[in-house]
Formats: sequence, structure tokens, C-alpha cells
Amino acid sequence: MDVTKIIEELRKERDQIEEALVSLERLAAGGGARRGRPPAWLVAAKKGSRQAAAGKKKGAAVKAAVVSAQ
Repeated sequence: MDVTKIIEELRKERDQIEEALVSLERLAAGGGARRGRPPAWLVAAKKGSRQAAAGKKKGAAVKAAVVSAQ
């Protein structure tokens, strides 16, 4: 086994780990509010979840009306 080669490989791995840590720290810090229009997929996802929530509320109100009528 060549010890110098092992040390060199370990140093390369350490550098890669340090780069990954820096990237993760930047992600964790966040960047404040985003500017500009949101992507289309995000708008569609929000619109779909709002419609689903509204549908659930309407369904619950109808069920309550049916139960109270009986």
C-alpha cells in the first residue's frame, strides 16, 4: 500500500466534503423572499390545493345541511 496515495485520496475526499458542507450551509441560510413570477407548476399546485380545500368545505356544509334537515 502506498501511504502517500492514500493520504492524497483522503485529502480529495475532505475537500469534497467541505464543498458539500458549504453548499448545505448556504441552503440552510436561505435567501430571503424570492422575486419574480413563481413557476407554472407551483401556481398549478397551489390552485389545485385551494380548489380541493374549497370542495371539502362545500361538501361538509352540504352534509351538515342534509343531517340537520333529517
